[in-house]
Amino acid sequence: MKALERLYTRRYPSQGGYTTDQARELAAISHGIGRQVGLLIDRKGRPDMVIVGEPHAIYIPELARSRLGAGRLRGLRLLHTHLHDGGLDQEDLTDMLFLRLDSVAALTVDGMASPARLHQAHLVPKVDLESTGKPWDILPPIPWDRCETDFEAQTQALEDEFARLSQPVAGTAGGTEEGVAGRAILIGVGSAPRMDLEASLDEMEALAKTAGLTITGRVIQRVPQVNPRTIIGKGKLSELEIMALSTGAAVLLFDGELTPAQMRNLADTTERKILDRTQLILDIFAQRATSRSGKLQVEMAQLKYTLPRLVGKNPAMSRLMGGIGGRGPGETKLEIDRRRIRERITRIKRELAELRKQRAQVRDRRAKAGLPIVSLVGYTNAGKSTLLNTLTRSEVLAEDKLFATLDPVSRRLRFPEERELVLTDTVGFIRELPKELKEAFRATLEELESADLLIQVADAGHPELAGQVEAVESILREMELDTVPRLLALNKWDSLDQEREFWVLSRYPEGIPISARSRETLEPLVSEIIRRVDWEKGVAKSGESR
Repeated sequence: MKALERLYTRRYPSQGGYTTDQARELAAISHGIGRQVGLLIDRKGRPDMVIVGEPHAIYIPELARSRLGAGRLRGLRLLHTHLHDGGLDQEDLTDMLFLRLDSVAALTVDGMASPARLHQAHLVPKVDLESTGKPWDILPPIPWDRCETDFEAQTQALEDEFARLSQPVAGTAGGTEEGVAGRAILIGVGSAPRMDLEASLDEMEALAKTAGLTITGRVIQRVPQVNPRTIIGKGKLSELEIMALSTGAAVLLFDGELTPAQMRNLADTTERKILDRTQLILDIFAQRATSRSGKLQVEMAQLKYTLPRLVGKNPAMSRLMGGIGGRGPGETKLEIDRRRIRERITRIKRELAELRKQRAQVRDRRAKAGLPIVSLVGYTNAGKSTLLNTLTRSEVLAEDKLFATLDPVSRRLRFPEERELVLTDTVGFIRELPKELKEAFRATLEELESADLLIQVADAGHPELAGQVEAVESILREMELDTVPRLLALNKWDSLDQEREFWVLSRYPEGIPISARSRETLEPLVSEIIRRVDWEKGVAKSGESR
């Protein structure tokens, strides 16, 4: 024990890594107890931790994350013994990768309790994934007393290169975690066909772009059953870490909703920011909510998502939690935070109830005025806001981004013969819309309940047209709105070739081709709206539901 304590009090030089006396002492101790002995040494040469392992392995306990950033090394190097003549093994290299150690070195010990050879490796900032795919450089073994490596200079050069790779990407919001902007890797895991997983990741990439993320890589793993602990196995996690290091990615973005345990386990293993589909959508909504109602609904959805994941200090949740529970030292503090969240949710529900009453009053006034109400529904980014602008000559925000519209917008639309109606734009739908958002935005979607006619806008040129149409219809069924008369407007028709036009019309013969930006193409749609609305009673005529 005293010998191990002496190891902890010694100072280790950066040039060469150790003195000859230190190497001999380390070898003698390791040989004497028959186990590997390791030292985690900081950049000032001071031992941070002494580790006693097994004869053929050494296990590094959990380390503090205070230094870690997207492109930073930990500030510790590992020097340990091997009681055999072999070099660095896979566990040594994997520990260096996941813990982002400055370097790892193994000092072999011979049968005479003397040091023999030194094996060294360090991470490399840029990985050639198409050739070796290895994120480390293993140096040739050298005699134990011939080590001349300047670890301080080597580490500084590596950190400079890592920092360069982690610089903000042009066109993003500064490359910081604010608004989850920065570099990210997309991960899709499931049992569905690869084509379906790819299509889902395409949508996730569009969501990531809307949120301000830049996607630097994609990983897909088809599995018969998802790993309940970490979604994917350690091999794939190593592949992700390699890709993250080579591209400077700070975020791992999973297509799907992670359980609280999965998120914690992934954060502990990779020590990177972990986001799932729900968090990404919540973040987009938080960025785009402008009205009082929208902001309250987003906040309630975020709080409901955070509550079951509030288990203490966890970097994976820092973006959503902010100060709430982020510093929780124990169960008492966590319970206080949970109570505050529940109280806040209760207050938000009361405020939303008042806003629903106000909207109900507005709808009642419209009903008394006898104005028919036509609502635009459809998948996000299908062109609903553009169609509203073109029909009503308005200037509602319409961007080529997902969820450009969160709050309902209503405009009057006048027709010949002194006829007019109220045209309402609503939030776009999406597959696997988080349940927290479905409940929170119930007040917004209540506008659809008073609609006399729904115009379902679909992007006819989108490769996932059928899936998007079905997703919208599914949500309408969930809301018991599938009985409201509905028209299907096939938008972006001008972007289709003849073969695509034939396929779309054969699949949706009741659809009305339009180009939302061109008023000339909207005449068939307008004629059908006029035909379907009963101007005497302000309700749509019976007929097909589409």
